[in-house]
Amino acid sequence: MSNKFSIVIPTFENSDYLNLCLNSILKNSHFSHQIIVHINGHDEKTEKILLDNKITYTKSFKNIGLCSGVNIASEKVSTNYILYAHDDMYFLPEWDLFLYEEVKKISHKNFYLSMTHISHMSGVKGDMQHIQYNCGTNIYEFDENKLLENFKNFDFRNLQGSHWAPHLIHIDLWKKVGGFSEEFNPGFASDPDLNMKLWMENVRIFKGLSMSRVYHFGSLTTRKNKKIIPNKGKKTFLLKWKFTVEFFNKHYLKRGTIYDGPLSEPKKNFIYFIDLFLSKLKFYINRLF
Repeated sequence: MSNKFSIVIPTFENSDYLNLCLNSILKNSHFSHQIIVHINGHDEKTEKILLDNKITYTKSFKNIGLCSGVNIASEKVSTNYILYAHDDMYFLPEWDLFLYEEVKKISHKNFYLSMTHISHMSGVKGDMQHIQYNCGTNIYEFDENKLLENFKNFDFRNLQGSHWAPHLIHIDLWKKVGGFSEEFNPGFASDPDLNMKLWMENVRIFKGLSMSRVYHFGSLTTRKNKKIIPNKGKKTFLLKWKFTVEFFNKHYLKRGTIYDGPLSEPKKNFIYFIDLFLSKLKFYINRLF
């Protein structure tokens, strides 16, 4: 059976979580998939796990950050679709079936699909972008049976913009925009930057699928990277695109609202211009100082 997706996972000194993530993919996927891991830095334990499971990987001898690691790993993609995920995610049954059925319905390359998170953490202020359900705050407290018995029991909805990762896009689109922008290493704000690059290529389908689900412990690798590689992702985004991540999420992606079809150009009403003015003000302040 041929692989449907190429799953790219960057990791940094996180072998126990990565092992759980890989096992969930192998156990709970409806289809077979190519898996590619990028190892940031010297990590014999992680490398042994990948060798034992015959999983493709790339590595860098130092920690080069999430963006650079994913870009290197993506060079080994052998399918038409690249799915980027974190190493501390547990993939739930039929996650890929819902994604694949959506891809078939769209029937073209210009889309950005993401999965729904289940997490012990509370929702994002202002809206609920994931399902809050505690099956463990870390791997050592993780209650897999509880999760598998209950993950389907939560009513949710398809979202506009939604969560960033795991996300699925066509490999041609990924290559066209150059993957992740490496000035965003170790990774913060790289997802909205990727979305903005896709927007500039006239992508208007940014859809979070309710029933395609992962359990997420909390971006552990990205947070560890932040302690080692200095990064001001939101400032980088602001200086690059001349408005804030928040402005882009609200007026372009309508992030967190119920999905009602492909997006259109932002409505330029009073609120839009007030928010744009505040964004521009912040841009000029940051550029000067």
